[in-house]
Amino acid sequence: MDETWNSIADWYTELVRDGSPMHQFARDILLAVLPDSLAGLTVLDIGCGEGLITRALAARGGTATGIDPTRALIAHAHRAERDEPVGAQYRVDDATTLSTVADASVDWATAGLSLNNVADLPAALAALIRVLKPAGRLVFTVPHPCFDAPRSTAVIIDGALRRIVGDYMDQGFWRTTAPQSVHRVGNHHRTIGTYVNALIDNGFQITSLAEPVPDELVRQGNPHRVGLPPFLLICAINLEPERIPN
Repeated sequence: MDETWNSIADWYTELVRDGSPMHQFARDILLAVLPDSLAGLTVLDIGCGEGLITRALAARGGTATGIDPTRALIAHAHRAERDEPVGAQYRVDDATTLSTVADASVDWATAGLSLNNVADLPAALAALIRVLKPAGRLVFTVPHPCFDAPRSTAVIIDGALRRIVGDYMDQGFWRTTAPQSVHRVGNHHRTIGTYVNALIDNGFQITSLAEPVPDELVRQGNPHRVGLPPFLLICAINLEPERIPN
């Protein structure tokens, strides 16, 4: 039977909370482009999972809400907030509709390694444009499309592990059989151009695009990633004009 986010929720939560270098690095590069203080700002964390990024947003003073369609992960997030309250809020919601979020109510939206799990990217970006305030901002990371393409692998060349790029142009849903990979639940592979054009088509202006160099902990645990960016980081601003109430 194919794995789902609900079926791996306990495993995934333990992985993240045990200090996964890849997840910590993905969180840190995303947080680095947000203001140090989010006091007075409303922040929406898309695909929050067990709440790793949402908790950090709340700790910066933001009114932080994490949404995720996976009930088991939201339950883990609620338990973390009960055990160590930081003011984070969580709701079950779908990124393609954001049905629990009001129009023009969000100053910042974050999506840490989550938009690659959304089948309908244009619908998710249209929903984000709706809930973001004029000039509201989106910051997101995805596994780097070049180096986490379907059927990428690692081989030893001249005594060193090297990454073999897979089928970069083969866009669509795929899953791995590797038992310790989150991609065993599936991943929607898209080219960089697809992400960029989808943002533009849905009313965003890209303000920066980065490929952060992996830190030492990531390199130690993933020697095949030495010299390669594990993630793509994109920042964008909502260009939609201010909405006039009906």
